[in-house]
Amino acid sequence: YVDLIPKYYKGTVKELLMKADETGKLDEIVEEFGLKNILNRDIKTLSGGELQIMAIAATFLKEADFYFFDEPSSYLDIVKRLFIAKRIRELAKKANVFVVEHDLAVLDFLADIVYILYGEPGAYGIVSNPRHVRNAINAFLLGYLDSENVRIRKDEIRFEIHPPKPPEDKGESLLEFRDIRVSFNTGFTLKASGGILYKGEVIGVVGPNAIGKTTLIRVLAGEIKPDEGFVSVKATVSYKPQYVKIEIDGTVEDYLRTILGMHYDTGFFQNEILHPLGLKRILHKEVANLSGGETQLVAIAACLGKPADIYLLDEPSAYLDASQRMEVSKIIKRIIEKQKAAGMIVDHDIYFIDMISDSLLVFSGEPGVHGEAQGPYDLHRGMNEFLRNIDITFRRDPETGRPRVNKPGSRLDREQKAIGEYYYTSFL
Repeated sequence: YVDLIPKYYKGTVKELLMKADETGKLDEIVEEFGLKNILNRDIKTLSGGELQIMAIAATFLKEADFYFFDEPSSYLDIVKRLFIAKRIRELAKKANVFVVEHDLAVLDFLADIVYILYGEPGAYGIVSNPRHVRNAINAFLLGYLDSENVRIRKDEIRFEIHPPKPPEDKGESLLEFRDIRVSFNTGFTLKASGGILYKGEVIGVVGPNAIGKTTLIRVLAGEIKPDEGFVSVKATVSYKPQYVKIEIDGTVEDYLRTILGMHYDTGFFQNEILHPLGLKRILHKEVANLSGGETQLVAIAACLGKPADIYLLDEPSAYLDASQRMEVSKIIKRIIEKQKAAGMIVDHDIYFIDMISDSLLVFSGEPGVHGEAQGPYDLHRGMNEFLRNIDITFRRDPETGRPRVNKPGSRLDREQKAIGEYYYTSFL
């Protein structure tokens, strides 16, 4: 957990990196990792993403035969995740590299050989035989390890292609916003030209960090009043913020009962949310003792357990492992369908967004300076716009339908860019 670094190290970013440097490449790494602007900042003032990049840079500055990276994509947006993945692949040309990762798109991009760990959380774990990365991820998603003859998941996970809905098929309008502008004392400005959220629709929200995604969600949730523009919410809203703080003395069950009241005891909540999220085993655990992943799952349960017409969730995949992410995406989608509601989901995990979204709101701009929301577009067009902005192409895996990152400069990468198809919906 990189957020614990300030508890164990005091000083500036520069001081930590100088202490770590065994390669004599401090200036080169600082430039490459974009750390110049935070070199003289005290470590305790850094965000989670800044701490992560600093920690990875410090690891690169070590001389070693083996390099270990534990969840390097945590706290990072997709642009930074793939940059780090590229650098780790380069590092592997001269040393041995071991990576633990929950973002399957990033793992697919950076790994050659994968070991799958399975078992019972908190009880036991088993390490599988090594597999080539494509075979490993597909086996993980399909839930069956053929060489071990072991089923590790009850249900297969397959990715479906979402055809755009014609205008006449869209449901009732639940939320509308137009010409939004929000400015902060820091100088950051957000603009959003407008959009409509329809009943039965899930809009994914993608873009770099510090570009205004959370700000827009907070505007739509009623937490921030825009300086300019129009927001019309014609329904009830349930909101899970990006940073979850559960401030209560008591157990998980105490908290959920406090938030949900009589809805906690309904068969719907118990069978559709609590049990599928795996929360029954921690119901009597004190909230203060929850891990980051457990806290996230409890917050998701509290959000989805409230009867609402619109569900706004900001980075629900954060702190979750790969299995939990896939399960949460299915649960959110199912709840929205059964409740005849709608949702808007901010996330950096491409698999998660691909599984859950009908359409996309795409953010661009300069992080920390200005951001602009464009769309909503249908999923294919939205992904194309987003991936074009970051110069990355995806293809589809024929066995599972999952998106796969093309290696930069590869034949498929060049061919897809030439025809403007950064996000292929067909199988290649």
